[in-house]
Amino acid sequence: MKSSPGLMAAAADPVAPVPQACEVLVIGAGPAGTACAQSLARAGFDVVLADQQLFPRDKVCGDGLIPDAHRALERLGVLDEVLAHARAATHVACVGPSGGRVEVPAHLAVLPRRELDEILRLSAIRAGVRWLAPARFDAPLLDPGQQVIGARLALPDGAPRVPHALRARWTVLATGAASVPLNSAGLCTRRTPSGMALRGYVRNDAMAGRIKGLDVVWHRALRRGYGWIFPCAGGVFNIGVGITHSRADVPDVNLRELFATFTRLYAPARELMEGGEPLGPLKGAPLRCSLDGAKWSRPGLLVAGEAAGSTYLFTGEGIGKALETGMLAAQAIAEGRDQRLGDAQVRARYEAALHALKPRFDAYEQANRINNHPWLADLLIWRARHSESVRKRLSGVIEETHTPRNLVTAQGLLRMLLPSA
Repeated sequence: MKSSPGLMAAAADPVAPVPQACEVLVIGAGPAGTACAQSLARAGFDVVLADQQLFPRDKVCGDGLIPDAHRALERLGVLDEVLAHARAATHVACVGPSGGRVEVPAHLAVLPRRELDEILRLSAIRAGVRWLAPARFDAPLLDPGQQVIGARLALPDGAPRVPHALRARWTVLATGAASVPLNSAGLCTRRTPSGMALRGYVRNDAMAGRIKGLDVVWHRALRRGYGWIFPCAGGVFNIGVGITHSRADVPDVNLRELFATFTRLYAPARELMEGGEPLGPLKGAPLRCSLDGAKWSRPGLLVAGEAAGSTYLFTGEGIGKALETGMLAAQAIAEGRDQRLGDAQVRARYEAALHALKPRFDAYEQANRINNHPWLADLLIWRARHSESVRKRLSGVIEETHTPRNLVTAQGLLRMLLPSA
């Protein structure tokens, strides 16, 4: 997937000396890391943002920006720039196993992560963040009392990479779903992922006017997950499949076979692939969901974004909540400085903020029953097609004004069947 010429031109970074110390070291330049770094730089902190890859870089994702992401991007001051590059959409098209379809209105956009993350990174640099890449996180630096005082990073100066110690008052780990960095930091409580996804990009100009919303497809052959087609700008589509699962029930699924099944059983997906031009290979990635799988902090260190499990289990959406957790980490650190709080108080504030988000993540975990039992999607779609009230409830789930838990409880299902609902 190619970035726009403007982004590519802006991506050239001046050569800077490798930093030795900073106030805050943020490791990982995805949405959580860049949101945290930019917020702290605006508050006057000396921040280093490090990533193991040079930018712009590709990232496996559905690329959908739902309303919580829009709100977070607006707080960061980049929403207009993001929307200028994105493909806007006005609905999610939900398609059930029996072929029923309902379009749920919402404020949406699609922008490949290669472009979104570069916009966020450049915005952080403009705010005063110092950039360091490629720099792989190896382990935390510890003082005699086992408090984190920075990190050991591997820099590309020959082979093998040369270790570099970068000291920091605070370290924020925003390294995504990979378990290795969490394990190295002594924070991993679950090595297996909460889900897996596989996606590719396809250019098909003939279908650009046909698929205008975000298609999400449930089917018995896709049990435990779903397929999707999300339209990007320029006649390009993000197409993929994902599965989710509980800690104790990790399925043995071949995602490439699942993708082939999706493109065979869903006619628009089949037409998209048969008449389109693939833009690179299919790529897969793990998911960490439900704010589960890692400790959220240790002395001197906070965990943000998907490393903390900031992806919704039911939908696999995580950009908005990753941005939010990054800003919450920045807020806790800034308040700690301004109010002269101790390490334990800062960490307690941050963890309390994540705990406040947990009920919503738990609701999405309960709604994940729809992925496990696709007939529920048929029921919801059938009812929504005949009820404006139900469509509004589904729209409210996307807008975060309604909880998805009510979609799958016994009472919620009964309401769906009532003519007055």
